[in-house]
Amino acid sequence: MNAVTDRDGATTHGSDFLQLRADDVPADGKADWLARQVRQAITDRRLTVGSRLPATRLLAAELRVSRGVVTEAYRRLAEDGHVEGRRRGGTVVVAVPPPPPPSRTEQPSSAGPFTGSPDSRAFDALRAAGARIDLTPGRPDLSAFPRTAWLRAERAVLAELSSADLGYGDPRGAPRLRRAVADWLARSRGIAVDPDGILIVAGIAQALTLLHPVLRADGITAVAVEEPGSLGTRQHLAHGGLSTPPVPVDAHGPDVAALRATGAPAVLLTPAHQFPTGVVTSGERRRELLRWAADGGLILEDDYDAEHRYDRPPVPALRSLLTDRLCYMGSVSKLLAPALRTGWLVPPRRYLEALTDAKRFTDLGSAVLPQLVLARLMETGHLERHLRLLRARHVRRRDAVIAAVREHLPGAVVHGAAAGLHLTVTYAPDVPDTELAAAALSLGVKCHPLSWHRQLPGRPGLVLGYAADPPGALTEGVALLGKALRTLA
Repeated sequence: MNAVTDRDGATTHGSDFLQLRADDVPADGKADWLARQVRQAITDRRLTVGSRLPATRLLAAELRVSRGVVTEAYRRLAEDGHVEGRRRGGTVVVAVPPPPPPSRTEQPSSAGPFTGSPDSRAFDALRAAGARIDLTPGRPDLSAFPRTAWLRAERAVLAELSSADLGYGDPRGAPRLRRAVADWLARSRGIAVDPDGILIVAGIAQALTLLHPVLRADGITAVAVEEPGSLGTRQHLAHGGLSTPPVPVDAHGPDVAALRATGAPAVLLTPAHQFPTGVVTSGERRRELLRWAADGGLILEDDYDAEHRYDRPPVPALRSLLTDRLCYMGSVSKLLAPALRTGWLVPPRRYLEALTDAKRFTDLGSAVLPQLVLARLMETGHLERHLRLLRARHVRRRDAVIAAVREHLPGAVVHGAAAGLHLTVTYAPDVPDTELAAAALSLGVKCHPLSWHRQLPGRPGLVLGYAADPPGALTEGVALLGKALRTLA
């Protein structure tokens, strides 16, 4: 217990924790007071996620209150989702409270990340925004990362790794992983490719970055994109100096007549599970796309969410039907974790040398050790077992969101439920989806407005990721979306 002397010479007691003073503890509502002090400290970042709170007995003694007061305050913080008890690890801060919603008479000065047209910092701003429930798309269940299997594979790799393997390697990637990826693509995506035709890259983002100068050198200055389609992908292409004319997507896939009308020599597609609508490109549209490519077009295939399917049979990649006019891209970001920064690029043969040079002069090749560990997970079948586990978990979470939408957003339409890690929901009330997303954020829920992913006017909606949270949190999040929509409508 700390004793200090105030200006009048009286000795008071308090705690180093948040500089709380025993003399400030009210006669009534002690637990409320303490919970409020800790919650405010979390909100203004004096306590960050991972901070450990003092033991209840110690803090009670320092503040001269009963231990039950501190226990009750911690219990309330845990119920709010701000802290979590971890037995020997103590009580730890796990979430930052959302900012309080503005009063009826006080309008917010800004809608935060939803103000104006989204720029390259929109995703960063949304990620940084405090929220209790995060329904943003593209978030896999990181708690499911196979730590034990990864550690076991890493130990096995290190045990057999030679000293020479730790030097500079092939900029295309470790031969062992390229062989494993070739086998994986043949088994799961119907793609026959020689390992020497594969480049290991730091995810789809780097694949696109490497392609920018190669495409421009080939006279390509425009890459058509799906409408609606990924804002992030569009931003990547624009950053590389490429224009992105929109091609509408309907229930069968991209409108190939509209693609021809753009005059763009290349198009970027997500045919296995279109983002964000979830449409699977039909057989007839695939044949139309092949005819367009035969006339000189180039297809960039992002095999987005292809492995995450639930209520439909597998769909082969376009790359299984076309080689010389198609550049295929895939990654393990949604299957394992984005932090691994590992993916693959299978380009047309004529681009392979230029892309290899681009990779060489960018980073001399991706880190070898994670490549070899991933290769072992693929070779031993663990990656496929992990995928089966995820599918069962994702189905339960998807079903929870659909049920919650039916209950709390009556009249809303769910799109893309048969596969993927997200749903798109369109709704009837004439409420701009950026306003709805901002209102939801004020209630502690993050999501994407559908208009972020449009270049052309269209029906308002939300894009909701469901892979990262348990069913209870998903249900609560959708209920809050319903509350926000009713308030605005």
